[in-house]
Amino acid sequence: MEKFRYLPNVSTLKLDESLCIGCGSCTLVCPHSVFTMNEKKAHIADFDGCMECGACMNNCPVAAIDLRPGVGCAAAIIQSWFKGKVGVSCETETCC
Repeated sequence: MEKFRYLPNVSTLKLDESLCIGCGSCTLVCPHSVFTMNEKKAHIADFDGCMECGACMNNCPVAAIDLRPGVGCAAAIIQSWFKGKVGVSCETETCC
C-alpha cells in the first residue's frame, strides 16, 4: 500500500525503541508497512504512511508503541462527528 498516503506530519505514532524487544509484531500487523526491523529493533520507516489504526500498539507486548486515533481511523472520525474531538477513542475490540 505504498501509494496510500495520509496528511503529512499529523500522525500521533510514537515508538520507544528502548522498550522494543524485537518481536516484529508491529511489522506483521501494520497494513501500510510503517515499521521495519533493524538490528532486532523496530523502527518507523514511513511515518506518514500511518493511518492510526492502532494494530501495532494493540499487538506490541511491551507497550513500546503509542498513538491516538485520528486522521486514519474511520471509527474515530465517525465518533468525532457526533462527540467532537474530546472523548473520541477506538479502544474497542471491534475497531481497527
